Amino acid sequence: MGMGVAGQRPPLNAYHGDSFRHFNAAMPNTITSQCDGALLRIHLNRPELHNAFNAEMIAELTATLREADDDAGVRAVILSGNGKSFSAGADLNWMRGMAAFSEAENRDDSMRLAELMRTLDGLSRPTIARVNGAAFGGGVGLIACCDIAIGVDTALFGLTEVRLGLVPAVISPYVVAAIGARQSRHLFLTGERFDAATAARIGLLHETVNADQLDQRVNAIASDLACGGPDALSEAKRLVARIAAGHDDEATTDRQNAALIARLRVSDEGQEGLTAFFERRNPRWLAEADPS
Repeated sequence: MGMGVAGQRPPLNAYHGDSFRHFNAAMPNTITSQCDGALLRIHLNRPELHNAFNAEMIAELTATLREADDDAGVRAVILSGNGKSFSAGADLNWMRGMAAFSEAENRDDSMRLAELMRTLDGLSRPTIARVNGAAFGGGVGLIACCDIAIGVDTALFGLTEVRLGLVPAVISPYVVAAIGARQSRHLFLTGERFDAATAARIGLLHETVNADQLDQRVNAIASDLACGGPDALSEAKRLVARIAAGHDDEATTDRQNAALIARLRVSDEGQEGLTAFFERRNPRWLAEADPS
């Protein structure tokens, strides 16, 4: 799995080389974003506040993700935090300010956070959460929205909103999808903190690693993703979302799945992948992802 036709994992520079470009240079610096070849690395950038959200960060991150989705040169996105934390969730000073606004204004503000979560969850590119430290509230939501989540084994997590007289409403669809209804009831109701081992056991994280192994593991996954055809990766994400939604009957699902695989088999990408396999060479998309 994730190996090239010769049985070797492609080198990282087959996916992202030494060419860098920055996204949203004119916007605030509540995040940093750097496109390393075909890989976009985004870091939440309020380390002095444990990367807590405010209105500017929500707007900047949403815009950056949308720009990435429209850029054919971006093949995957890694989301992490600068400093010791991944994200502490909402900035309490920002929330205190919002408490003075009307219910309608607070609803509009919450819709902007909902838009961020929906954008990240629905991104057509594969996403990896590089969880470098603690994550609470909305930070847990960001992790749940990513396709793959790798965290340091010392990280702490929590959905502590009830202790403020609130609930994790906006992030709830993604957290419940990630960890299930039963675990969500427990954690939404108690507001208790939990460790990285628990986060992995309940499905919020896929793996935990020592801090000094975090980048190595995340980069290995990025290399695995580089093996996949760009269109196939996007279709795989849509496939999971459609099946998980469970809106269709069995006959409709069978027809849709048969039509999908038939379309991909005769597509340029599918033909190239099959031809490359039988010719024992790498498919063209690996070379196209390498800017060198």
